[in-house]
Amino acid sequence: MKSLHPLTWWIWSLLIVGAVIATNSAWVAGLAIAVAAISVHQFAEDAPWAKSFWFSLRLGAIILFIRTIVGVLIGVPIPGTKLFSVPILPLPSWIAGIRIGGVVTQERLLSSIHEGLIIIAVICLFGAAVSLTSPHKLLRVTPVVIYEFGVATVIATSALPQLVQSVGRIRRARTLRGDENPSWRSIAIPLLEDSLARSLELAAAMDSRGYGVSRKRSRYRPIPWQQIDSAVIASALSALALALVLR
Repeated sequence: MKSLHPLTWWIWSLLIVGAVIATNSAWVAGLAIAVAAISVHQFAEDAPWAKSFWFSLRLGAIILFIRTIVGVLIGVPIPGTKLFSVPILPLPSWIAGIRIGGVVTQERLLSSIHEGLIIIAVICLFGAAVSLTSPHKLLRVTPVVIYEFGVATVIATSALPQLVQSVGRIRRARTLRGDENPSWRSIAIPLLEDSLARSLELAAAMDSRGYGVSRKRSRYRPIPWQQIDSAVIASALSALALALVLR
């Protein structure tokens, strides 16, 4: 596929997020995660930010596990098919209606998993947008009115992929030195030093390019909007329209 406009995948992700929230369906959320995974696998570049989606997928799995446990153990009782029971923890009278423990029903479990899948879908779709879009190209198309905000956003979205890349590089270095199972304590200090060094390099690069001196923007090789960009956005718009009709 041709290189898409930097805004294409972000608009696509926002529209698909709207479709997932509008339908409020676990099946649609799962389908959105699958489509995002296929898109990242097929179209992501070999760059540090390309791993953001897979990190967000692992983060989503952790969130789903925590949300399911919390939903089962803490919350408002939902009647239905009994699965098992958990000892009830007494609570003060002023929080009546909320219970810790008790009977765990199939409906209560499915409700917790359903809410967790919606959250995972939103996280993964934004992770896909980060993985599929070069932050440098995204900054190039940022309007001058919000350029400073765009710089802060690009730095923020690219910090996590760089952090993941640094952790992997430090782990490999520790393994080559004989530490086959490095602990987080042995990784933390080198990671902090690497982050500080990257911050100083970024500050020096921005200063050498005169960032903030003038608000006049120069344009070199402007990025055009292509028909393939319109096709991708049209597909997401169709999905959102279908979701609004069927909800």
